[in-house]
Amino acid sequence: MAHSHVLLGAADEPAALTIRHIRVADLKEALAKGVDDFYAMPTHAIFLCAVYPIIGLVLARFAFGYSILPLIYPLAAGFAIVGPLTALGLYELSRRREAGMNVSVAHAFDVLQSSSIGAIAALGGLLVLLFGLWLAAAQAIYQANFGYGPAPSAAQFVNDVLTTGAGWNLIIVGNLVGLCFAVVAATISVVSFPLLLDRDVGAAVALWTSIQAVVRNPLVMALWGLIVAALLLVGSLPLFLGLTVIVPILGHATWHLYRKLVVADSSPRPELRAPAPGRRYAADFPANLFPWARERGDDRTDR
Repeated sequence: MAHSHVLLGAADEPAALTIRHIRVADLKEALAKGVDDFYAMPTHAIFLCAVYPIIGLVLARFAFGYSILPLIYPLAAGFAIVGPLTALGLYELSRRREAGMNVSVAHAFDVLQSSSIGAIAALGGLLVLLFGLWLAAAQAIYQANFGYGPAPSAAQFVNDVLTTGAGWNLIIVGNLVGLCFAVVAATISVVSFPLLLDRDVGAAVALWTSIQAVVRNPLVMALWGLIVAALLLVGSLPLFLGLTVIVPILGHATWHLYRKLVVADSSPRPELRAPAPGRRYAADFPANLFPWARERGDDRTDR
């Protein structure tokens, strides 16, 4: 029964969802609403996504320290693969703001009490697996062109990549393979995670719905993928610090894109397990340092 719920959700049969055809104007509107959400909840969004530059810097240091320079770029690019999973809190805040609910940062982690958490974890595991396969493929491509020896230095590595035939082969093949991984990740996740936050439909239904949304809107969704990739690249350039702004905007915008793509009103909503009375949440820090956060007196169980 538990396996059935993870795959198919709370309903007795797989949910039948309606997928809309959208236009470029809908992408612009989704981005505009994402920016509006970010301005309305900047402290929350920045706190949730501060982990991105931290992870980026740690991974870069790890790469330099252990002579795996060739994986720095794949690691940075791989953020796009696991990004939809780590943006769950942003989707939830946008959902709550849209519904006129309290948008305290503490509510961003209500997903952990959701009846959809099993399905979310299953799809999250799929993205993590995809991320691991991408790193393995990137390593294999590098070794096919430069062998198994470590790069002697960062300067020599950059010079070899940009001035040799093997280097340009690495750039071209690596980016083409990375594009394939990015397309797969975007196809299975662009709608699935927001849908599971909104409706208890199960991992299989959410994954299939996401694929169908892309198939029915191929050009518009391809443009969305290019927009996401371009913004992530811009945000990654200054030591990943720009991601503290880019990622929350994209996360909020993805929720609004889901709302334009999928009609799921007839599907059951996730149930939320009530937390223990008086329980404090790590998610409240640092928001609870501010007076307006301490005075909010919100009810964590409202949905």
